[in-house]
Amino acid sequence: MKVIRLLAIVLILLTNQLGAQELPTVDTTIFKVASEMPRFPGCEQLDTTMAAKMECSQASLLNFMYSNIQYPLEARQEGIEGTVVISFVVEKDGFISNPNVMKDIGGGCGQEALRVALAMNSAMADAGLRWIPAKKDGQSIRMQYNLPIRFKLKDPPEFVMVGIDTVYVEMDDSLNYKGGNEALSTFLKSKLKYPSSLKDSCFVGAMDVKVLVFPDGMVKVLDVSDYFDLGFDFQFEAIQAATATFGNWDPATLRGRKVPTTYDFMVEFLPEESRCQQSIMDYEKAQVFADEGLALFNEGNEEGGIEKLTEAITLFPENANYRYIRGQAYMSLEKMEEACEDLTMVKKVLSISLVNNLLPIICNQ
Repeated sequence: MKVIRLLAIVLILLTNQLGAQELPTVDTTIFKVASEMPRFPGCEQLDTTMAAKMECSQASLLNFMYSNIQYPLEARQEGIEGTVVISFVVEKDGFISNPNVMKDIGGGCGQEALRVALAMNSAMADAGLRWIPAKKDGQSIRMQYNLPIRFKLKDPPEFVMVGIDTVYVEMDDSLNYKGGNEALSTFLKSKLKYPSSLKDSCFVGAMDVKVLVFPDGMVKVLDVSDYFDLGFDFQFEAIQAATATFGNWDPATLRGRKVPTTYDFMVEFLPEESRCQQSIMDYEKAQVFADEGLALFNEGNEEGGIEKLTEAITLFPENANYRYIRGQAYMSLEKMEEACEDLTMVKKVLSISLVNNLLPIICNQ
């Protein structure tokens, strides 16, 4: 009996030792100060002082960020400038983790700085580079790194090229529909036709249409965003209605000269059949939910905002607009798995360059 008891004790001790070996201690400490700060790669070959290496490292890091940042269109249009502050942890292995926005200025600037930070690890791995980790008492440590990013607008060009077309972005008098937006809405409703072959479908939805209006009044459709994935027949009718506005515009002018520029508007497809009333009611409710959700989120009620957006998506699960808004909301909350799901759905419906660039990063593809 004593032998059996002794063997049992030995087995328990061995099991405990093996268990301890299988569960190594994980270092979760994140330092904010260190005797030697982390350094972005590219300056270690310099035979100079540590201060010079740090200065070079900071310049290289900022060069990486500014070379990859694209000034968000929303921020340009609203004239937003200022400093975004992002934070991340430089790990012992020379890669970064936990990137987040500490200070935002709006207009998509914080999201754009975060996008570039999220791409840093893969860019360094492709180049065979790593951060030099921070050190304390001669040992590598995990350290928080705060990085301010300055967004400053340059003097914009008077025009840009969209394919073969010249599109003016600076003007003295903007492009306007004769009679204003209400007149434009009335005209579009009178011209927009629900595809006759699909009247029994009860499809409902909205599209954003971008047109280029030339000085002579000619209208060219540049883009149709079919958020509800209604299909070609509906897109064709939207284009027909948009081009029918020919001659109804007061063109934009710059220094007394008429110039071509763009205009965006929305068209809605609502079936007239009585049996389609439920579809129309669902559409109207979804639009209200989406508007309320976006407003709540922007006011700081993130949970309530996402809940309302989810109600809209429940009614129209494949709506690219609702998914795009919720995907951005999830990204700002660093819920990348949820953002990946929403933006992947967006890509199936629409080709948006920002979404195409973000997906490989947030989905770890």
